[in-house]
Amino acid sequence: MRSITVKLLLAFLGITLVSIVLIVLLARWTTDREFRSYLSDQNKTSILNSLADYYVKTGSWQGVETAELLTFPTPDPTRPDFNRHFFTLVDNSNRVVLAGLGDNLGDVLTAADVQGGTPVKVNGVTVGVMLTRAPDVRVNPAATAFLNRVKQIYVTGAVGVIALAILLAFLLSRTLTRPIRELTAATRAVSEGKLSHEVPVRSRDELGQLASSFNRMNAELRRSIELRRQMTADIAHELRTPVSVILGHAEGVHDGVLPPSLETFEIIRDEAARLEHLIEDLRTLSRADAGELPIECHPVLPAKLLEGVRAVNQHRAGQHNISLQIDLDAGLPEINVDPDRMIQVLSNVVDNALRYTPEGGTVRLSVREVEKTVEIRVQDSGPGIPADELGQVFDRFYRGDPSRQRDEGGSGLGLAIAKSIVEKHNGHIWAESPPGEGATIVIRLPRQA
Repeated sequence: MRSITVKLLLAFLGITLVSIVLIVLLARWTTDREFRSYLSDQNKTSILNSLADYYVKTGSWQGVETAELLTFPTPDPTRPDFNRHFFTLVDNSNRVVLAGLGDNLGDVLTAADVQGGTPVKVNGVTVGVMLTRAPDVRVNPAATAFLNRVKQIYVTGAVGVIALAILLAFLLSRTLTRPIRELTAATRAVSEGKLSHEVPVRSRDELGQLASSFNRMNAELRRSIELRRQMTADIAHELRTPVSVILGHAEGVHDGVLPPSLETFEIIRDEAARLEHLIEDLRTLSRADAGELPIECHPVLPAKLLEGVRAVNQHRAGQHNISLQIDLDAGLPEINVDPDRMIQVLSNVVDNALRYTPEGGTVRLSVREVEKTVEIRVQDSGPGIPADELGQVFDRFYRGDPSRQRDEGGSGLGLAIAKSIVEKHNGHIWAESPPGEGATIVIRLPRQA
């Protein structure tokens, strides 16, 4: 199978050769025809002058059909032979005085037949009309040599242009296919697992855009694989902790090291519950990624959602002496959401805020209308989030304090689940953390139409 370079080269050459051959043939034919037309015009002028001289000498056209004044004293092969009768001469009454073109001497032609002829003038007065047809001009050797030289120039120029076309076609085809060859090599490298390979962007045309798109795709693929590896390691780590606790206590009871007391079974139950919660969170995320998370939306007042979230988390906030407050604007419009899923989102956000708020602190839930959307803000009075980590808080298994023990916090999936559900509602979620003001999670949802 021929490469694209060869195909482009053959295509350029084919178009060039056909164009040059057509141009050369047309130029040769046009030159020959125009040169012969030039000679014919010269002969026609000579004939008119001869006829005018004859009329001046005789004062009429009588005897013009036999007059020897129409022959040239020196034979010239470029002049037409009058015996071929390539013209007819009529007088002012349109009577044929010199027959040609199939006419007969003495015939009277119509005005339409004479129209278009060349007047024969003597002292500015028309004395006759010459009707002509294209003569068979014979070209002399000098003119023939001139035509041959012109044709040779055409052929030489055509050969030079073809050689130049071959060179340009080769360079152009190589230039056009270079990005394609680089993309081919890059895709082969990616298929072999070499994700660090990038394609140089050499232009801003479609091929340059293709190279840029490939590099972005490769970077996203590399990032996705790294995230998948990190997520796999995090899942294994998260699962190992409760499983190790359950297995250790079960073996301790089995071996008689630990008493089969209510406290021991309570520890096992708590770790099993934590394991079940982690598995359910992972299942929720996987369904959201696959687009299989069921969402049943209908109009809901934001105040109702916040009251439900406060009711769920009020007891835990009271245990840590944390004030859970709600701040609502008046006349808020309804939002079109799945209430259960949205309460899950807000509970995850509030749960995260309670973990980082010290005792005696405050977690404030506020709602307001902003730019045809409803904005929900959950603000805590904790230490806040470093500016370089604001974009990571919604990553899976992200922990603001890596040293915090697993049994002291959640699975690290709460905010990732919240982001997936909010985006399923065509909303947006992000984090803010002004210095000294704690952390704020902002959720914007479309208003009910």
